[in-house]
Order: sequence, then C-alpha cells, then structure tokens
Amino acid sequence: MDLDAVTKHSALHAKPSGLILQYGTAGFRTKAEHLDHVMFRMGLLAVLRSKQTKSTIGVMVTASHNPEEDNGVKLVDPLGEMLAPSWEEHATCLANAEEQDVQRVLLDISEKAAVDLQQDAFVVIGRDTRPSSEKLSQSVIDGITVSGGQFHDYGLLTTPQLHYMVYCRNTQGQYGKATTEGYYQKLSKAFVELTKQAFCSGDECLLLKVDCANGIGALKLREMKNYFSRGLSIQLFNVGTTGKLNHLCGADFVKSHQKPPQGIEMKPNERCCSFDGDADRIIYYYYDADGHFHLIDGDKIATLISSFLKELLLEIGESLNIGVVQTAYANGSSTRYLEEVMKVLFSKTAEMKIKQLAEELEDKKRKAAKMLENIIDLFNQAAGDAISDMLVIEAILALKGLTIQQWDALYTDLPNRQLKVKVADRQVISTTDAERKAVTPPGLQEAIDNLVKKYKLSRAFVRPSGTEDIVRVYAEADSQESADSLAHEVSLAVFQLAGGVGESPQPGL
Repeated sequence: MDLDAVTKHSALHAKPSGLILQYGTAGFRTKAEHLDHVMFRMGLLAVLRSKQTKSTIGVMVTASHNPEEDNGVKLVDPLGEMLAPSWEEHATCLANAEEQDVQRVLLDISEKAAVDLQQDAFVVIGRDTRPSSEKLSQSVIDGITVSGGQFHDYGLLTTPQLHYMVYCRNTQGQYGKATTEGYYQKLSKAFVELTKQAFCSGDECLLLKVDCANGIGALKLREMKNYFSRGLSIQLFNVGTTGKLNHLCGADFVKSHQKPPQGIEMKPNERCCSFDGDADRIIYYYYDADGHFHLIDGDKIATLISSFLKELLLEIGESLNIGVVQTAYANGSSTRYLEEVMKVLFSKTAEMKIKQLAEELEDKKRKAAKMLENIIDLFNQAAGDAISDMLVIEAILALKGLTIQQWDALYTDLPNRQLKVKVADRQVISTTDAERKAVTPPGLQEAIDNLVKKYKLSRAFVRPSGTEDIVRVYAEADSQESADSLAHEVSLAVFQLAGGVGESPQPGL
C-alpha cells in the first residue's frame, strides 16, 4: 500500500470541518453531500479488512429506509454477515480522522488488526437507486484502487444481494453463483420445489401486490418475476418512475403510520406487502371486509415460519427444538404465543441435521425433510432479505392453504404505537436489558415506569437511533387509544429530559 499516494488522493475527498459520524449496525448514514470522504475511506478500510481476512469484502452504498436525500455505506464481512464490532470502531476512527491523521490511523488499524499489507485484496461493491449513489460508489472505488485493491462493481443491487455475492465468492461458489442470475436461480428453485405440491393447475395463481418504496426492489423483482412465474402473480407499485424513494411508501412508512402506502390500489382481503428502499425489510397488510386496516409485521412472519417448521419436524418424527430471536419491539402477544403455544427453540445444529435428513429418510419423511431444506435455502438468505422473506411466506401460505386473514388470526396483537423525538444529541440516551431500559439521562426510566403504571397490559421503552439524532419511542397497551396516549406521554418525557429540539411532541403525530 502506497501511503503517500493514499494521502494525496485523500485530499481530493476532503472531510467537512467538524463532521463526526458513528458506524452502527446500519453503517454510516447522513446527508449524501457529507459522505464523499467517508466513501473514499471505507474503500481504504475494505482493502485492509480483505487483507486481514484473506477474503472478499463487500461495500454497499445505501441508506435503506432513510429519505432520498440521505445516503450511507456499510461493509459486509466474508460470510455475508455484518462487519465485526472491532472493525466498526476502526471505521468510526478512520471516518472521523482529520486529513493529516489519515495515514497514521491506517497504520494504527493495520498494526492493531495484524494486517499483512503485502496480502492481495478484493472488494465487491453494490449500490441502491438514490441519485447520489453512483458518484459515491466511485469514491469507494477510488479508495480501493489507490490502496492497491482489486474490485468488482455490481452496480445496482439490493443490500441482501450484495451479502449473497460476498458469501458465494468466499465459499468458492458452493453456496451459489455470485451473479444476480445465480441469486434468482437459487431462490426460485427453492420456491418452486416447495410449492409444486400446492399448485395443482395453471389456473391456480396466488396474487400479491408489492409496494417497492420507489427503490431497487422494483428493478430486481421485475428481473426475477419470470423465474417463479408458476403459481405466483406479483403486481408492483411505487416502482420509482414518479414518486421519491421511501416517501409516503415503503415498509418503514407503513409500520410507523399503520396505514397503507400511497400509490397502491387495495381491495378488501387482498394480500399486500411493502419493501423498504434497499429491499432488506418487508411488512404485510390488508383491508378486511369492513375497511379496517390490518398490519402483519415481523412477529407474525416469524410465527408463521416457526410454526410451519415445527409441523414438518413433527411429521418426520424429529424432536429438534426451534427458537425465535425477538427484539425489544416484539409485540407482547407474539412473545406469549411463541412461549406458551409454540414453545420454540432453534439452533444451527438443527439446521444441519435437517439437511442430512433429506438424504436419509424415506418417502413421506423424505418429502417433509426436502421441504425443510428448501425453506432453509430461502431463509438462509433471509437475514434481512425482503425478496426471500416474501417467497418463504408465499410458499407457506400456499402449502397450508391459509388466507391472509387466517394467518393474521394466529394471535391478536396488543395495540401499539411508534414515535420519533428529535434531540440535540442521541448519545445522551444509553440503554440496557436489550434496549428496554434507559440508563441515562437520569430520571427518564423512572418517568417511563410511572407512565406505564397508568395503563393496562402496557409497556414502553425508548432507544436512540443508530444513524441520526432522534430517539425512537415504542408503547403498547390494551387499547389503541391507551397505546397512543402512552407513546405521546413518553415522547414528552424524552423531549424534556433528553434535550429535545424543535416543536414539542403533539398528540396524534
């Protein structure tokens, strides 16, 4: 690595004065015009990480569900997973270094991480459809090339597709072909195999309406539709030809506002879903016959999949455990259902045993085990992949003969509300207990606890955003009115105790 050349090129990607950013689970995110230096430096860091792991590393240029004027970047580790926590610290340090310190920081990282600077490096790059993404991707490439790395630019990809490419390249193609066609073939083959018992004739065709958030999901679903045309008909809305990315549409909008996106035509009892801007989130919803809106979020998606897996395991006579990982946002009703009805617990060991069973069991058992293997092929990619999640859900609904209303009726969600509060500095809030309890600022958790006591079947928590100076508020209670009131009161407590800025939270917003 020619450090003098790096220093010279770094000056062409100058860091704005006073800008401080933090690498979180979503990588870096902020206004696109502030990210040129970050992109260049993440190209440098990706080369170091590739040298250290002797593997291909991914760089994705996206800000997911953020507004179109924002952008961001995150690195993908060798097996398609998130960047290791110790390297998140390196990313933050490098991004915030003053110009004269970039060379020193690179050497510090190389020393701390025992990077062999003579080792070859290879980086793959993807980007979403934001107007700023192509130019920012070029800044990443500048960082890679000046530091002596090789690269392949995939261009427009969903975030999960880039994760897939990285995993394929580092398993020498054993997981699949590192191309978009390979991705489409892998998922569609599993879907078709799963559903061939459910679709008896060409006349039977599932209809699903998809809100693509005016993002990359529209482009990729169009390319993929022919691969799984049998048995599944998809109508695409908010495809990016007119509306802005994530504006009044997309999974985050639907979840936060608990209403349909603009731009989609919904009839009673039709299945609809929304992706977010980079197609790593999905949410389902429908109108009932009385015109009431019903939201089916990740909790019910997890319940549908885990219950189906449990049924197949029983069918093949296996007593393997199944488990579901939930976040603090999981609805209390879903947690009770999973614990008391499903009694689930799942592990990677169980997954490997399922694959072995597909080879060992006879006839009926073999068919069930093969279903499980195909589910896992789809769901392995579903670590935040809206497309593969969609295919898993559609396959299970078809095999079980469930309508969206029957799926929704597995259990009744407690009414809930999510709000956002703008603050001067999100870092004044720290949490514990899986982000369900506020440690700082002093008095905030006590205030939340006192507010929760006023309502039945209630709970509430707050957590700082990982990417912007806002605090997210979650509340649930026995009625929607109570959930809304509790969320508003907690928002006021956050505004008053955690340095709220702008207008004080108003009821109903």
